[in-house]
Amino acid sequence: MKYFLPDSQDLVDPSFDFERERRSATRLRQRDDLYAHEIFAERVLDGILVSKGIVDGSENSGGRYTLAQRHRLLRVGAREFFRIERKDNMPIATMGDCGAFTYVKDQVPPYTVDEVIQFYVDCGFDYGISVDHVILAYSTEWDKPGAEVPAELRERQEITLELAQEFFTRWKDDHLPFEPLGVAQGWSPRSYARSAQQLQKMGYRYVAVGGMVPLKTTEILAGLEAIDGVRRKDTRLHLLGVTRTEQMHAFARMGVESFDSTSPLRQAFKDEKDNYHTMDRTYVAVRVPQVEGNPKLQKRISSGNVPQGKARELERACLDGMRRLDADEVKVEVVLDALQRYDELCGVPSSHRDAYREVLTDRPWKQCPCDVCRELGHHVILFRGAERNRRRGFHNTWVFYRKLARELGGGVAEGTARESPRARRVSASEVFS
Repeated sequence: MKYFLPDSQDLVDPSFDFERERRSATRLRQRDDLYAHEIFAERVLDGILVSKGIVDGSENSGGRYTLAQRHRLLRVGAREFFRIERKDNMPIATMGDCGAFTYVKDQVPPYTVDEVIQFYVDCGFDYGISVDHVILAYSTEWDKPGAEVPAELRERQEITLELAQEFFTRWKDDHLPFEPLGVAQGWSPRSYARSAQQLQKMGYRYVAVGGMVPLKTTEILAGLEAIDGVRRKDTRLHLLGVTRTEQMHAFARMGVESFDSTSPLRQAFKDEKDNYHTMDRTYVAVRVPQVEGNPKLQKRISSGNVPQGKARELERACLDGMRRLDADEVKVEVVLDALQRYDELCGVPSSHRDAYREVLTDRPWKQCPCDVCRELGHHVILFRGAERNRRRGFHNTWVFYRKLARELGGGVAEGTARESPRARRVSASEVFS
């Protein structure tokens, strides 16, 4: 089972000073900042998935790349851009995707097959996913006799299959240097099975199953079971955006060979309470927002309701308390009182005191052997700024990868990414000449 981490340009600055909260004056982001696979001495992923929608899109549509980054990715290719070659002893695969969620509200995909193929070839991906159109509706009721499926859902599936056929024909006729994946979209178990069956008839032996991110686990399993009923023995499946660690054995039995997800990383700073992961449970991160970066607090300071000096004093008391707690110099309740006073000053009802008491009593970062926790200490549990939050996300990814290994009996951590089918990089001019 291979785990691909979708790229959203999540990097961390190795020069960042957590005590003084300053960066090196000579730091250059693209040159110096590090990806998750560069932070750890051990493997944390098998591949990186790059979406054209993320690379091309604006900030409003989910874009994460500057114009300079986009040009460099297309010029040097994914392996050099992500500095994968530096990990020769831990091969990492690259997969290209069109990023269907970035245009889910459009009537038709904004990309042509030729545009997506050119993107894949320019980037030198090992795998390329066909252009698809997400179906965000699901019900087993639509499999019942006489049920009327909305026309829009049928249209999106037909668009996806037509584009998959065009994609596969181009790949085969032009001998393109990546392995193709056709996308199965559906609104019910039977419709997913139909889509997978059509893709196999086209010639696909690697099928990406899309649109399942919002589904319940039982619905995902029902869809995969239906696909498995028509799946050839040599057809493998990739789950787009799906993370269900406890179901990995069931997924594997139904032909799932790989999947991608940002959930472990994103939970570090998007979730209300499950911010720090361990092998057996999760903890809330301790929120100490920066005075300058807290809009609600800044509004109270500007209105004169809160003295800025007082805000800085309480902020510093929280940070000093966390540092001293980590050094066993103060009791947990002392830190909890400081955190509560700062929450009240910020105008935020303190609803985390019990959860904070639990994490500050257990101090799980002290037992964690990952490179992030060993380097950061208590800073990893602070919900405060991108440098801490992203590193906590990297820690979560490290834990998640080891949970997969535990669930699958070591198959993830000891596995290696599939060898690239490319004998050499092929330029876009060769493909489109």
